Amino acid sequence: MELWIPITIVAAFLQNIRSTVQRQLKGRLGAAGATIVRFLYGIPVATAIVLALHFGFGHSLPEPNAQFVFWVIVGGLAQVSAQVFLILAFNYRNFTVATAYSRTEPVHAALIGFIVLGEKPAASDFIAILLAVIGVALIAVARETLNLASLGKAIFTRGALYGLASGAIFGLAAVSYRTASLAISGPGFLMQASVTLFWAVLFQSAILLVFMALKQRRELKAVFVHWRLGLLVGCVGASASFLWFAAMTLQQASIVKALAQVEMIFAYAATIFIFRENVNSREVIGCLLIIAGIIVLLY
Repeated sequence: MELWIPITIVAAFLQNIRSTVQRQLKGRLGAAGATIVRFLYGIPVATAIVLALHFGFGHSLPEPNAQFVFWVIVGGLAQVSAQVFLILAFNYRNFTVATAYSRTEPVHAALIGFIVLGEKPAASDFIAILLAVIGVALIAVARETLNLASLGKAIFTRGALYGLASGAIFGLAAVSYRTASLAISGPGFLMQASVTLFWAVLFQSAILLVFMALKQRRELKAVFVHWRLGLLVGCVGASASFLWFAAMTLQQASIVKALAQVEMIFAYAATIFIFRENVNSREVIGCLLIIAGIIVLLY
């Protein structure tokens, strides 16, 4: 088994945990506050990973170059913007549906990766991406009447467009981080990923701190009041991001993000076994399609 595969699965599992805790924080902090905690409280973790690799394992610190800085800025701005569009989508559609729209990320990442890096997924990879995305799309309309009107509503409403825009910009962020990590070649993919993560969360925290200091001071104060939950989100989120960056240094972003759809399986497992909620047949078929896509991707 290639190393990027277990790295991606663990990253997806950690991201599912981060999303769950972050959802709880949204009610206490608001959208901007719940967003900044994943970056601000992730700085100590990102710093610790870099220092551990440097002093503990003897990896030299790579020197950032102009290409690295450019793509970290693009990736950082794209990730924050995508999060904003996703939050806007939540205002029009429920959490599961809005999240499902953002899961079109692998398709967008494949297109952007081809344009930016000239990476072309193999035929089997493209089939896997499509299967996973179709599975997510089926989950998105699982509790609605399937007809032309509902399909039109599912695709062309403002909430859908916000969600799809979120997926496109998340795809740009994924390719940008891969490009940034590859721009500082050596001394190894772990150090490349950790340095990319460190500068990304530092940049994102800075721009969000300035914005909130100017526009949302009360919400910014609450970020520090609820530091315990914020630290949990930051630790789990930074750990997941480090693994994402590591996987995307080893493999094309679109393929990594296709396998990342396994997070939907984790979410539905929690729905069934922890929250004891029912799922309908379309949701089951959607999950099976995601699993089919993962199997094609792996084998």
